[in-house]
Amino acid sequence: MLVDNHLSRPNVSMLGTSALLFEAPGDFSLETQRRIWTLTRTVSAWPGVREAAPCMTNVMLTFDTPPEEPERLEDALLAAWDAAEPDQAEGRIVDVPVIYGGEYGPDLHEIAAHAKLPPEEVVRLHTESRLIVFAIGSHPGNAYLGGLDPRIAMPRRKVPRLRAEAGTVSIGGLQAGMGATPGPSGWNWLGRTTIPVFDAQRDPPALLAPGDIVRFHAERVIL
Repeated sequence: MLVDNHLSRPNVSMLGTSALLFEAPGDFSLETQRRIWTLTRTVSAWPGVREAAPCMTNVMLTFDTPPEEPERLEDALLAAWDAAEPDQAEGRIVDVPVIYGGEYGPDLHEIAAHAKLPPEEVVRLHTESRLIVFAIGSHPGNAYLGGLDPRIAMPRRKVPRLRAEAGTVSIGGLQAGMGATPGPSGWNWLGRTTIPVFDAQRDPPALLAPGDIVRFHAERVIL
């Protein structure tokens, strides 16, 4: 996931023979992400495109068969990016209850110490942040969220943990996150939601989608 790519112009590269990666220029921002969503919608309708998957400042395209003229495809992508206006549509508002601290959020006090704030203030700032789903990725249903209050930003851990439980709510740099399935994580854990974030039997299986607005609220705070 790209967060701060410092590219001066878009970059397009092949991934094997049947996939392509478009990387937007400039630093990570909401406006860039909204243009990514517009670009994703545009290229999803192109002939031969199996899937267009938006990520943080980039889009991956997969094709039914290897493109015969990659150079023309690159030119078309660059033109589509130049024409892409930021998507201003508001997603759904999704309320998510969280148990903060304790075994559910073992890094709450460390985040508070880094921010020089009481743990209760960290929880307040987290729940009052207007968090927007920028991308779903890395594992099924996992949400990368923008809009975190910078006062509680926290660098990712130097040594990742092997297993974050499903529903873990976390901070990694200036991003917030919410895991959907168990897996390793190098982010800082604030708490855990009590609702299912991913269910393979549900339609759609993921609770969140790009553009959705997440409102966390404290079901309980363990200090």
